[in-house]
Amino acid sequence: MAGGSGGAYRLRCTLLGHEQDVRGLTRGLFPEGGFVSVSRDRTARLWTPDGLNRGFTEMHCMRGHSNFVSCVCIIPPSDLYPRGLIATGGNDQNICIFTVDSTTPLYVLKGHKNTVCSLSSGKFGTLLSGSWDATAKVWLNDRCMMTLQGHTAAIWAVKILPEQGLMLTGSADKTIKLWKAGRCERTYTGHEDCVRGLAILSEMEFLSCSNDASVRRWRISGECLHVYYGHTNYIYSVSVFPHCKDFVTTGEDRSLRIWRQGECAQTIRLPAQSVWCCCVLDNDDIVVGTSDGIIRVFTNSLERTASAEEIQAFEDELSRTTIDPKTGDLGINADDLPGREHIKDPGTRDGQTRLIKDNGKVEAYQWSASEGRWIKIGDVVGSSGGTQQTSGKVLFEGKEYDYVFTIDVNENGPSYKLPYNISDDPWLTAYNFLQKNNLNPMFLDQVAKFIIDNTKGQAPLTTNAEFSDPFTGSGRYVPGSSSLLNTAPAADPFTGTGAYQSAKAENIYFPKKDAVTFDQANPTQILGKLKELNGNAAEEQKLTEDDLIILEKLLSATCNTSAETPTAQQIQTLWKAINWPEDIVFPALDILRLSIRHPIVNENFCGEKAHVQFIHLLFKFLNPQGKPANQLLALRALCNCFVSQVGQKLLMEQRDEIMTQAIEVKSCNNKNVHIALATLTLNYAVCLHKVNDIEGKAQCLSVISTVMEVVKDLEAVFRLLVALGTLISDDKNAVQLAKSLGVDSQIKKYVSVSDPAKVNECCRFVLNLL
Repeated sequence: MAGGSGGAYRLRCTLLGHEQDVRGLTRGLFPEGGFVSVSRDRTARLWTPDGLNRGFTEMHCMRGHSNFVSCVCIIPPSDLYPRGLIATGGNDQNICIFTVDSTTPLYVLKGHKNTVCSLSSGKFGTLLSGSWDATAKVWLNDRCMMTLQGHTAAIWAVKILPEQGLMLTGSADKTIKLWKAGRCERTYTGHEDCVRGLAILSEMEFLSCSNDASVRRWRISGECLHVYYGHTNYIYSVSVFPHCKDFVTTGEDRSLRIWRQGECAQTIRLPAQSVWCCCVLDNDDIVVGTSDGIIRVFTNSLERTASAEEIQAFEDELSRTTIDPKTGDLGINADDLPGREHIKDPGTRDGQTRLIKDNGKVEAYQWSASEGRWIKIGDVVGSSGGTQQTSGKVLFEGKEYDYVFTIDVNENGPSYKLPYNISDDPWLTAYNFLQKNNLNPMFLDQVAKFIIDNTKGQAPLTTNAEFSDPFTGSGRYVPGSSSLLNTAPAADPFTGTGAYQSAKAENIYFPKKDAVTFDQANPTQILGKLKELNGNAAEEQKLTEDDLIILEKLLSATCNTSAETPTAQQIQTLWKAINWPEDIVFPALDILRLSIRHPIVNENFCGEKAHVQFIHLLFKFLNPQGKPANQLLALRALCNCFVSQVGQKLLMEQRDEIMTQAIEVKSCNNKNVHIALATLTLNYAVCLHKVNDIEGKAQCLSVISTVMEVVKDLEAVFRLLVALGTLISDDKNAVQLAKSLGVDSQIKKYVSVSDPAKVNECCRFVLNLL
């Protein structure tokens, strides 16, 4: 029976085993019908259905973390691991990967700088992790591929979407971010507090839950379609039924809530303050983990429902629970309450709560629509209007707490108030305290230990040179003018035109072995433009006649029209010229673009002495708001740096910064800029193909995917395809990563391109690898 059409849920079984809070649950793939739980007791446990009765048996207990385990997910089966893998994240900042039949980790992923509190798996072995260090990381097998940075606070929730390459993160900064190929594409705002959970409804929609006690349904495109209210406190988790859009939620109001057709159809109270996590099994049964260390499974199947004695025992336990009204889990004022007669009338909706006074005690009852009766869910203790004398509570900012500590972080600094309740998690309280007061997260262990030591042990509920230049054509020199857009058709840069006659063509495109350079030039026209603009330059920036002659000699030396080698004086004059104002500098940048191919010039600009100044100068021209001519020539200069070992070394060392800056010009609609950007990416791919740097390849793949989204010019597309093919050749990890980023679905459309034929041929070769 699907969750959307089934009857009311009742207890199936209660599972003991964990010694502290159960913080994470996930449906298992093997054994079928089972699930995995993780706990603050530092263990993960694999549960399998007990064929003899309605329960589950603990198959084995997995250990590998040195601190609390806070999240878990299943990595789908692969050829190497046909039963899949289990991933767990913990307060020790690590992720442990287990096989389903081992109690010790297969390997451990290290890289986060704080608690790993959320995990999600995708296709082809990718794993996404979220951490209190405000980053998410993308892992492939045992390597970190990329780090997603942009949130300003802890990331509590992560999910990989069905459409390849899309990922979601939810954060304590109250926002959700959509990432594509490692770059933030969209930020969703609306929640008023920390986002704690995410669940995928379809390729186009997802759910989020928050400490603001709401669930929101979103469209990937950005709109919030609906806000669901029902919980009266923090919502920690949301899980979707497998065959419909109905879902379940759990939270700090001691409840599991089942939502059907957008309405809260059933509320199940639990005898524990924090209902941390839930998951829905394939048969629509719901597994819930709580702060009392117990796992409870609920079912809407009569065959799997617990015996009358077990259900009575659960209700008795629930009725003995003490409820503190300050937690807001009742959603109603506890003053001036009626007597027992108040529960003689039937309730108006499932989950409705009523408080009554009976013999001076306040009792809480909840209406069960399926059973037509009021079920006692606990005794109410304390009083939200109380004073410290009457309730034993300390008031702070209008709320009652068991303790309010004064914390001195250093001798000369201010002191801070830290409110705490026995039922709180000391680590979470410490984390929230540090966040609120902008204190160093390194104090986390210290503050948590202080809380534990000072609460009398009361734990919470058990707590290339042959190229012809395809860009400017011959006989023209007009960067920055409209004629940049009217270039002559490019000759095929690899085999020459008209070489495509056979459908069974040999792969002549990749892996590319040498850098692609921009060599075509008309020195006479470049110098003519330089002299013309020099006449317009301010007096202090004007080049002398001697300077102009020196630059002419430099062009001759570097364009092989003279046998001379570049001199220090010529290079010094070029430095002077490329520091011209941005509106007139482009002829000087073009001289740089051509000169940088010469080993002597390359050594001067890219060597130890001047490389920082050189890179920063080019970054200035790669400003997205800058002139397209400058963007184009700066990119071409970077491409030409690759001809020399010195330039190649510099560009590889500065890869992260250069690619991050270069990709910003993708929004420019100039096709020549796009071709130069694609060429820079291709040259990086050529270098990365020679070294085993999977993180570098991951960044390059991310750039290819991002640029492929915006380019329309087929020459740029072709160069990106060659870059992609070069990157993934002879590297299974890179192939898997490209698949997980959805690059194959991005490029399929180019198979139908008939002219130039090189585009579809190259595309087919790439798709064969994927």
